[in-house]
Amino acid sequence: MELQELKKVALIVAHPDDETLWAGGTMLSESSWQCFVVCLCRKNDKDRAPKFYKALSVLGASGTMGDLNDGPEQQPLPENEVKQAILQLIPDIHFDLIITHNPDGEYTRHLRHEEVSKAVINLWDEGELTTNELWTFAYEDGDKAYLPKAEIQATSFWHLPKKLWDLKYRIITQTYGFDKSSWEAKTTPGDEAFWHFSNTQQAKKWLAKKRITS
Repeated sequence: MELQELKKVALIVAHPDDETLWAGGTMLSESSWQCFVVCLCRKNDKDRAPKFYKALSVLGASGTMGDLNDGPEQQPLPENEVKQAILQLIPDIHFDLIITHNPDGEYTRHLRHEEVSKAVINLWDEGELTTNELWTFAYEDGDKAYLPKAEIQATSFWHLPKKLWDLKYRIITQTYGFDKSSWEAKTTPGDEAFWHFSNTQQAKKWLAKKRITS
């Protein structure tokens, strides 16, 4: 029997816990994926950085962290700074799939999520990142009207089986240590959704649309 070749998948996220909140169930369910997670912020956070690596162990993934400015004031970062941070951290290989934030983020609003998404899409378009396909997280919060939820109209949408959601929830509450009353614990989606792009033209059009409507 031939061994199944693993699919090389990169997740590029802003913060430790983004990989779990927005794609944890998918990562746990895809046994054919070899996941590498690039987290661009909090490398020097003595609390969250070790928890990130513990979470990756539970998720069956590997990864690394950067230390982009993530202060509470959320001052905009130059796009080139975000791009260079990504290129310094991600392995220089061709990926079967790259997953990242949506250009308008997953909730209203987090500037780092938006900046990371735009940087990834532009790096793909410029040939600095190579992949067969790009997915962006598909969540929205109705302009803060409710907690973030998966977009039913996204390219892919699925409801997590209870056992899978329970494990995802334990990563958030036990591995990351967020209290059950925290925003993160309350948010932990029971559904996961993604927008799929098979070429850079599709992704660039999506990015341009989001810039017009934001």
